Amino acid sequence: MSLPELAPEIVRFYTETIDEADRLTATADGRLEMVRTQELLRRHLPAPPARVLDVGGGPGAHARWLVQDGYTVHLVDPIPRHVEQARATGAGVELGDARRLTAGDASQDVVLLLGPLYHLIDRADRDRALAEAFRVLKPGGLLAAAGINRYSSLFEHAAFAHLHKEPLRKNIAGILASQIHDGKKAFTAACFHSGEQLREEVAAAGFEDARVFGIEGPAWSMLAAAERNTGSDFRESALFESALAAARMAEPYPELLAASSHLLVVGHRPAV
Repeated sequence: MSLPELAPEIVRFYTETIDEADRLTATADGRLEMVRTQELLRRHLPAPPARVLDVGGGPGAHARWLVQDGYTVHLVDPIPRHVEQARATGAGVELGDARRLTAGDASQDVVLLLGPLYHLIDRADRDRALAEAFRVLKPGGLLAAAGINRYSSLFEHAAFAHLHKEPLRKNIAGILASQIHDGKKAFTAACFHSGEQLREEVAAAGFEDARVFGIEGPAWSMLAAAERNTGSDFRESALFESALAAARMAEPYPELLAASSHLLVVGHRPAV
């Protein structure tokens, strides 16, 4: 069975430009994303050894700790390099695509989509990925899906002191208006969501009780800028702990969703 086509710029980015295996450990804002994603998932996951399908799981950053927590994890990713790296996690691994899963109907307790929804630019492709997640989940099963916040590039480039440059202002203004990054510079092709858009897409796919969380909270760009602008390591620092506290404190306030870099939506396949 052939896989759906993946945009070539995405394949190049993850094969040649960036080593995704280091992203959530090498920087303070990456560690903030990891810590918060872990705590949000652990809050909602069923008890191990539940079956977790990690779709678009990359080199296995989340599969690794899920296996260590006792879950039965199978990782699917469309990048061969990632699949090879993920073998070291102890999870089952498979070259595959979120839009055409090989898992059987109602076979999984949890489906994670922690990357596919922002790399599938067309709504129809995101709907296909969510429909596949719905299909393979058991009744009552948990979906957890990530999105990139619509305003993340604005906060990032303001903190990095880039917005005084007119060409970059124009570029960021285009991303804000279109919610699409074209992949020509820095990051690869991606779709950016508001919290309500992400929730609506998941609810439209049939998932119940969809709720959106801000992962990194409102202080992530300050943390990233401090590390970048000083050349110092802030992964273990008072500033990191303060940014983490801010993310936790922001949770009850939906208006602060727009300040996070990434969003996490959780929902369930109806039990009956």
